[in-house]
Amino acid sequence: MRTLKSSFKIKGVGLMSGVEFEVEIKPSDSKGIYFTKGDKKIKAEPANVVSADHCVVVANVKEGANFKVALIEHFMAACAVAGLDGVEMAFENLPVDMVETPILDGSSKVWVEKFNEAGFEGEPDETPKLKAPVNFQKGRSAVIIMPSEDETKITYAVNFNHPELNNRWIEMNQDVNLNEIVEARTFGYLKDLETFQKMGLSKGVTIENTVGMTDDGGFTTELRSKYEPNKHKILDIIGDLYLTGVNPLKMNANIIVKEAGHALHIEAAKLLNNCF
Repeated sequence: MRTLKSSFKIKGVGLMSGVEFEVEIKPSDSKGIYFTKGDKKIKAEPANVVSADHCVVVANVKEGANFKVALIEHFMAACAVAGLDGVEMAFENLPVDMVETPILDGSSKVWVEKFNEAGFEGEPDETPKLKAPVNFQKGRSAVIIMPSEDETKITYAVNFNHPELNNRWIEMNQDVNLNEIVEARTFGYLKDLETFQKMGLSKGVTIENTVGMTDDGGFTTELRSKYEPNKHKILDIIGDLYLTGVNPLKMNANIIVKEAGHALHIEAAKLLNNCF
C-alpha cells in the first residue's frame, strides 16, 4: 500500500456551494481512500455514490447517509496519478451534512503537487488483471473498457456546441500527455452559469478555476493546452473509475468513452468491480 509520508492542510471554496472548506490530508494505515468528519467516515467506492448529476457525491450510505462529500473526482484522479491507494481527507467538524472538496484551481494539479511535497511511503499494491471487457451504453453515450497487454490508453470523445469541441476525440497515454490531463480545469457553457447559480449550483466558479465556453466559439480564459476541456473529461473518468479501488492508469486497458459524464462513468465503475 502507498500512502503519504506526512499530513498537510489546505483551504479552498467548493465549486458548487461557494463555501470555504479546510481539509487535512492524512496518511492511512488501511487501504482505501476515505473522507471523514468527526466520527463519520465514507469509503470512496461505487456503492457509496449517491449522486452523479453535476459532480460525484459520496455518502456514508450504511449509516443513513448523514454525511456527504461532493465533487470528489479531482481528488480521486490526483490519488490515481500519484499512485496513492491509502489516504484520508478529514474535514473540519462543521455543523453541516454536506461538505465539498476544495476546487482549488479546477484541476488535479494542486493536489498532485501537495502530495509530492508531503512525500510517499510504501508501494502501491499490485494491480489486478482485468478479466473481462465492460460495455455500458445509454443513447449516444458509451463507456467501453477492454483488457490490453499494453499500458492504459484512454480515448475520449466530446460533442459540444463549440467549434473546438464538436465531435472531438482526444487520446491519452501516460507517457505522452498525462501532465496536460492533470492540469486540465473544469469547464462549462458561460451562458448556463447564471441559471446554475439560481439553482444553488456553481457558486464557487471563478475565471481561475473554470474554463467558460462562450457563444462566439471562444473561451473565458487562456487554455493551458489545446482542447483542455476534453482533457478534463479524461481526468474525470480517471477519478471516477478509481472508485473501484483499482487504479485505471495501471490496469492495462483500452478505455474508450463517447459523450459521457459522471453518471455513465459510475455505472461503468460498478460493472468494472466484477471484472477483476
